[in-house]
Amino acid sequence: MAQQAMQPSAGRRKTTGSLFASDHRPHPLPDILLWVTAVVGVTAFISGMFDNLHLLSSWAGLIGILTGLYGQFISVTTHERFALIMGLGSSAVGFYLGMAHGGLFGGVLG
Repeated sequence: MAQQAMQPSAGRRKTTGSLFASDHRPHPLPDILLWVTAVVGVTAFISGMFDNLHLLSSWAGLIGILTGLYGQFISVTTHERFALIMGLGSSAVGFYLGMAHGGLFGGVLG
């Protein structure tokens, strides 16, 4: 009887602690790419609203687009893909606004 209490029940799932791992397996690289894309995307989106921050928004947007695309390529679960698309969208909007306000090298190289 004591041994039965020590063994985990067969119906209980083992969780990994990741919010985005719906298959209950760890995905460290897609999770890192997801968070980098999200943080850089929000930075690009917010800084894209200001004309004088075009260097920050265009470079942050470009980095967010590249990390988001690679994250989409290696992602495993739908949760990861959804969050990556949100980060990609905000990165793209920030990138395009930064390009419209002066671009990647606007005013620095000429």
